[in-house]
Amino acid sequence: MVVRMRRNRSQTAKRRSHHALGAMRTAKCECGALRRAHRACASCGKYGGKVVVDVVAREKREQRRAKRKEVELKRAGQYSEEKAEEKKEA
Repeated sequence: MVVRMRRNRSQTAKRRSHHALGAMRTAKCECGALRRAHRACASCGKYGGKVVVDVVAREKREQRRAKRKEVELKRAGQYSEEKAEEKKEA
């Protein structure tokens, strides 16, 4: 069976020409690091000249969570030294 109103390859390609992804827009922070536009800086936590994210507290919290998870895995017998070394290297 033949489709009556079939779109040919060139029409399909013309329609799909707008489907490409554009590059991420970056801006330079006050600290000199590149960050995505309209988002807080990951390295210093500033947005619009004000500190909106406490980066030091976030890092401490992540370390506490990682340590707690490690202790729980040791209790369950699923923790191995090799896996911990691989995660730290990556």
